[in-house]
Amino acid sequence: MPAADVNDAQDPAGPDVQTIRVSAVVLRRPDGRTLSVRKGGTRMYMFPGGKPEPGETAREAAVREVAEETGIRLRPDELTCLGVHEAAAANEAGFRVVGHVFALARPLAEHEAPVKAAEIADLTWLDPAAPQAPDGHGLAPLLCSVLEGIAADPLF
Repeated sequence: MPAADVNDAQDPAGPDVQTIRVSAVVLRRPDGRTLSVRKGGTRMYMFPGGKPEPGETAREAAVREVAEETGIRLRPDELTCLGVHEAAAANEAGFRVVGHVFALARPLAEHEAPVKAAEIADLTWLDPAAPQAPDGHGLAPLLCSVLEGIAADPLF
């Protein structure tokens, strides 16, 4: 049997599914498009974010990861919690991700242009109502779930 493709984001099943805890941040421009990033060696776009370090809160991890991956410096009090979302992990076959998802409570300012940093190979801006990954890549299940909620919320 061939090894599972870690870029295949099918929902794992069974009692032995392992969980990955992450923090993710929805960053949007004034036109409503949201930032997504793709890590090197993967095919899935996702929100900036990552795993909390020992002793770090989900919010602290969100702020740190956004700075590491995009160069954008946020304050914890600028983030609004959108809840905890679960989905198949995008890049770890057979795992589920539990994501504390936050949103920057304001659109990014003109001077807050994200850059590819750390392990980020690419970034793109997505329309929440019709998200499409560039160049044949995919969208992480967690990202899709959150974008669906954002697109349905007229106040977002």
